Amino acid sequence: MSIKPPTQRQLKIGEEIRHVISGIFMRGELYDKDLAGAAITVSEVRISPDLKNANVYVMPLGGLNKQNIMAALERSASYVRKVVSETMNLRYIPRIVFHLDNSFEEAERINNLLNKPEVARDLKKTW
Repeated sequence: MSIKPPTQRQLKIGEEIRHVISGIFMRGELYDKDLAGAAITVSEVRISPDLKNANVYVMPLGGLNKQNIMAALERSASYVRKVVSETMNLRYIPRIVFHLDNSFEEAERINNLLNKPEVARDLKKTW
């Protein structure tokens, strides 16, 4: 069984939702004490094929207070969904689920591996 790549519609709607949610964060519309002054990056929004679920991948600036911020985002998900519904013209407004984006940490781990002396030595070899 192979996993289908997202359709153009899924990608377009996901990107529009990402812009709406980023705007909410930039304007400071979420009035939760754990989100006060927090800079949050929305790296990606993945929409399910039926367009009813949106997985929003976020990362707090510097990775600080991840657990508190994720809990606050879960509490604010219904408000975010309401703003998305008011901003976008969709038949179904997707259920918003926030996830911590670990791709930044994974990229740093790979970079550290590539900078190890034994790996750098192997990369410099010419065949």
